[in-house]
Amino acid sequence: MKRLLILAILPALFATHAVAQEEGRRLSLKEAIKLAVENNLDVRAELFNPASAEADINSTRGIYNPLLFLQGNYQNSSTLSPNRTIVGGSAVARQKSITYDAGVSQLVPTGGTLEADFNNSWNDNNFGLGKYFNSDVTLSFVQPLLKNFGRETTDLNINVARFGKEGALEQFKSRLMDIISQVQTQYHQLYSARENLEVKRASLNLAETILTNTRAQVKAGVLPGMEILNAEFGAATQKKGLIDAERALRDQEDQLRLLLQIHDTAEIIPVDTPFRADYQVDEPGAIKRALESRPDLRQQRISLKTSELQARVARNQTLPELDFNASAAFTGLSDKYSRDLERVGSGRYPIWIAGLKLTYPIGNDTAENNFIKSKLKVDQTRTQINSLEETISTNVRSAIRAVRSGYLQLDVTSRGRTYAEEVMDAYIKKQKVGLATTKDLLDVLNNLVTARGNEIQAVVDYNNAIVALWKSSGELLEREGITLGSKEAEALYEKNR
Repeated sequence: MKRLLILAILPALFATHAVAQEEGRRLSLKEAIKLAVENNLDVRAELFNPASAEADINSTRGIYNPLLFLQGNYQNSSTLSPNRTIVGGSAVARQKSITYDAGVSQLVPTGGTLEADFNNSWNDNNFGLGKYFNSDVTLSFVQPLLKNFGRETTDLNINVARFGKEGALEQFKSRLMDIISQVQTQYHQLYSARENLEVKRASLNLAETILTNTRAQVKAGVLPGMEILNAEFGAATQKKGLIDAERALRDQEDQLRLLLQIHDTAEIIPVDTPFRADYQVDEPGAIKRALESRPDLRQQRISLKTSELQARVARNQTLPELDFNASAAFTGLSDKYSRDLERVGSGRYPIWIAGLKLTYPIGNDTAENNFIKSKLKVDQTRTQINSLEETISTNVRSAIRAVRSGYLQLDVTSRGRTYAEEVMDAYIKKQKVGLATTKDLLDVLNNLVTARGNEIQAVVDYNNAIVALWKSSGELLEREGITLGSKEAEALYEKNR
């Protein structure tokens, strides 16, 4: 009858999911991932980077904001003049003037500047015309033809900011993949901790049953009294193991709560059991996917685009400056302001100017060495990309081998647990007829607990290896149905405008 009590406890040690239905928060893996995406503080903090990059883009676009200017001046001068024909025959030339001008300028994508000015002045002197108004409306345009020509040069900082935002989004994806893989790993570890706790409880029950049986056998004279000490030590050891397992479970729950930002203290019960089937992987396909999808590699390629753009602009800066300038003005002059403006509007007194200005540096060391430096940066980035591609390919192959090894380990630990179960059963029979000591039985029990723990850990390791493969091949977000664009960052930017 006592042997039957022992055998009745054994199935709890071998069960694949022996967790009782306890009160607490039942949590699926998909729900855990959803909570992490929405609430994890590291994810939320990383989102500020692409939002800041959006601000950089809009800041650099400010070069196309029109510039409006208004100015006014008053001048009063008295100067000696050798010209005795001035009014009154005085040798002192006196002049007063008031100017009030307005204008607007606009940068155009080709690098030129378009400007419109409305200039006015009132003059009073003791020579010449005396008191009069002089106004003009001028439209001018300056266009670089060599250095600083073209939209690519003009929009350099805008495009660099755009690439910066793309890189920040890839960095955000990379950080999100890190968090999701951590959630899955911690979720599986929580499953392991709960399973181990149940094994420890069952092993403690078995050790206490052994202690009860030992006491009965000592009382009947079948075993010596010292066997009780062995049984008590075994029960105490299993109790300590149970306490450690409970502590490990609570610690693991706290780790998951931190990732998911769950602030209540209710027990977390994982409802999804780990994957156990053979996971087949197409190695060439996984490597190809990784080289196309890995956020860190995509971020490096964006850096290459930035470097190539800066190199092209640096090449442009080595050219001489050749600027075309043209302007057209309509002028007016009168002792009355209304008449002055009327003459401006009539267009009868135009001024036209067109010309070229060449500036050629004698020795252009700064621009030329900046260009050389930019080319070196391009080559360096390409080398870094090649290195990263090789590293990624190696990592994917290693991750695939880890998955295959993990699946084989499932079989090994399952066989080990089955063997430990048979040994336990055999030693229970031996102890029944006095062929095994209590210490022998407890040693076999410890081996059985270890075998069951190895089996549980092998399942967790196998699932974590699959997650590591998905992360290594860059498909983790896609596997979890997570798609990212720039809307989240733009919404955060708009919120802070």
